[in-house]
Parts: sequence; structure tokens; C-alpha cells
Amino acid sequence: MRKTTTTQPKENSLPEDRQQAIAQLRAAIAQYIDPAYEERVGADTVNWVVPHSLFPAGYHCDPDKPLGYMSVVSQKNVLSVHHMGLYGNKKLMDWFMAEYPKHTSARLDMGKACIRFKKMEDIPFDLIGQLAGRLSAQQWMDIYSVALKSRERQ
Repeated sequence: MRKTTTTQPKENSLPEDRQQAIAQLRAAIAQYIDPAYEERVGADTVNWVVPHSLFPAGYHCDPDKPLGYMSVVSQKNVLSVHHMGLYGNKKLMDWFMAEYPKHTSARLDMGKACIRFKKMEDIPFDLIGQLAGRLSAQQWMDIYSVALKSRERQ
């Protein structure tokens, strides 16, 4: 069973279209994501993390924090989806780039691990759900650990 923090998002403080989009994204992600990830909800953010029980070292910059995997963030002009696996896994990025145009006609607005949506109707909810499910928690921990070790060698 997936763990979720008890804090509820302050979705009612967001515009109606954002409230609906976040709810749809959470549902799509829940359908696909490995149950080992833990959902954590903040004011304008929903995060999925590898809990310390699975990855005791936590996030290398702040070991008190769990290892982040994915988040949905409501910002001033956009709703963004951050997926750290895109930054750390070329095969996953290639898959996403090939799939994106099959799910929406909207232009892809993307950084290294951040996908931005200005119009809520442009969000390919099922594709984001599939993206969430592409890496198990164990696969993400392995990718992260290898990247961290190679960084330490430099």
C-alpha cells in the first residue's frame, strides 16, 4: 500500500483549472508509479520520494531529506512536472521525447528534468503517469547511486 503524508495540498487556494489538473496528475501517477515511492504533499507541491527506510542515505545535499524522484508544482504562470529520472537517464529521456507528440499537439516546454505547462488542457495526463512508472524505486536508487559515485570521482 502506498504511503501518503497526511498534509493535504492547499488546492482550494489554487485556481479551479489548477486544482483539477493536479488532481488528474495525482490520479494518473498513482495508476502507474511503483508503490515503494512515498507521496508527500505540500502547499503547492506534490512530491514522490524514496523514503529513508529504503534509501537511508537520503538526498546527498541534505541527508535529512529523502531521495526525490518526481514532483508536480504549481508556479505563478505554469504547472510543472519535475522528473529527476529524465535528467539522469538518457534512455528514459529518449522514450519521453518520442512519446510526447503522440499524446498532445502542444509544443514541449522542457528543461533538463522539468516539463512546463501553461495551459492545463495541454497536459498529457496518461503520458505523465506512464513516465512515473518507467523507473521503479530500486532502479532510481541505482541510477542515483551510480551518478553520485561518478561525481565523487571527479
